[in-house]
Amino acid sequence: MSTVYDCGHRESRHDGLLAAAGAVRSGRLVVLPTDTVYGIGCDAFDSGAVRSLLRAKNRGPEMPVGVLVGSWSTIDGLVLGVPEQARTLIEAFWPGDLSLVLSHAPSLAWDLGSTRGTVMLRMPLHPVAIELLREVGPMAVSSANRSGQPPAATAEEAREQLGDSVSVYLDGGPTGEPVPSTVVDLTGDQPVVLREGAVSTAAVSEALGVEVSTAG
Repeated sequence: MSTVYDCGHRESRHDGLLAAAGAVRSGRLVVLPTDTVYGIGCDAFDSGAVRSLLRAKNRGPEMPVGVLVGSWSTIDGLVLGVPEQARTLIEAFWPGDLSLVLSHAPSLAWDLGSTRGTVMLRMPLHPVAIELLREVGPMAVSSANRSGQPPAATAEEAREQLGDSVSVYLDGGPTGEPVPSTVVDLTGDQPVVLREGAVSTAAVSEALGVEVSTAG
């Protein structure tokens, strides 16, 4: 049985964050608001929980799950190295709507799907998400919807699709237009925009001082 917490009220938000943190630590799923769309998440290092997340979305491991972090410094322990271009984009756009694909640290015991040695990282600009991430550490998070369905812009839309597969729903109000984050791949010789979302390719190019190409 899932529980919804209204994070617009201080007491309910406090109780919801406690419940969500407990759920994450015990391998269960939570839905949380972000600055793009609502996300379904779990402990990034709990492979069983990640498999549960994929099942809830009716999605296979061929589409790996990204990771949300609660601070800039968190990524240093998650990746093989942080290139200068990544630092530049982090300073320009984090917390915010930009996801970075980097080579993950080979020592990490996680299974996010078919990542081919990479991980997609983002620090969201939402106080509820940041508070939860700082409490529990990196979370594997995907959009809170069934595969093939529209992304959820409210907790209620997420619950209609995911139901009791999620233990805790943190209701932070509507997210606005359901625009995904922009994804930039920094694993090659040159940065590549894999998906243009809330941050334009032109803005990425301007921040880096180079012309950035797009995939496809």
